[in-house]
Amino acid sequence: MKAIIITTPGAPEVLQLQERAKPVPKENEVLIQVKAAGVNRPDVIQRKGKYPPPPGVPADIPGLEIAGIVASCGSAVKDIQPGHAVCALVGGGGYATYVTVHAAHCLPVPHNMNFIQAASLPETVLTVWHNVFQRGRLERGEKFLVHGGSSGIGITAIQLARAFGAIVFATAGSREKCDACIALGAENCINYKAADFEVVLKDQGIDVILDMIGGDYTEKNIRLLNTDGRLVFINAMKGGAASFDAVDIMRRRLTITGSTLRNRDNEFKTALIADVRQHVWPVIEAGKFTPVIHKTFALADAAAAHTLMESSEHIGKIILVTDHVENA
Repeated sequence: MKAIIITTPGAPEVLQLQERAKPVPKENEVLIQVKAAGVNRPDVIQRKGKYPPPPGVPADIPGLEIAGIVASCGSAVKDIQPGHAVCALVGGGGYATYVTVHAAHCLPVPHNMNFIQAASLPETVLTVWHNVFQRGRLERGEKFLVHGGSSGIGITAIQLARAFGAIVFATAGSREKCDACIALGAENCINYKAADFEVVLKDQGIDVILDMIGGDYTEKNIRLLNTDGRLVFINAMKGGAASFDAVDIMRRRLTITGSTLRNRDNEFKTALIADVRQHVWPVIEAGKFTPVIHKTFALADAAAAHTLMESSEHIGKIILVTDHVENA
């Protein structure tokens, strides 16, 4: 098979298309012929040598989400058959023409989407569902703020929060990005390069905040939260260090939490995916969620895809397509 290899930690140019042996599925796994693979910021961090994959996952092939056709199944797999169209969360190895994945970590390609659109879903939808709805306990009618609203996570969080009845706010780095967030359902989007989001939102009162920034955003986030508010971290691009008043946290009964998805065990991911299939897939198939694909690249052009990701000029998802993809 063909795969994108991290030849050495470094700049995007270290990503090279090479030949590798096609993986063989274990008894509870399926082999998927990949048609499209999502590009995510953790892939960039892995390329730089700062985000090692879990045990048993190829360390030199990035890629956390894919869509394609089941090519073969392990002996213990019962509910999936060769020929099924699926998208899946993988621990790594997605930048390839074939990848193996635990069968329970697959979801059917929504009937209203193609493979490119479906490949944009697993990492972001699962991350948002777990952090915003399970950990953050966002409820109908509550006010929700997501930073990085035009990112893959952001566009997913805006749409799902809106679909489940929340009032949504976002931040982004340009007027164009803010307009995109509002078009997806945000009540307001603050251009953080032109205004202080805390000043703009101080009279709103926010119930749940999804933050991937950290640093000096942390104290501002805490001050914005309503009593019983929840602050959920999924990254800390400005750094993890922050100061806060523990007495204030107790007085307002605030919850500060966060998570990473990649290093969770199979049982956790299986349960999360089952929950998403039950609660989120009907919303997606009802047309209440629109994938936002900024640009597609051929698999061989993964370096260019990473360059775009690091520029932060994109709105929505960046997708790699293999030679097998129709209508790419």
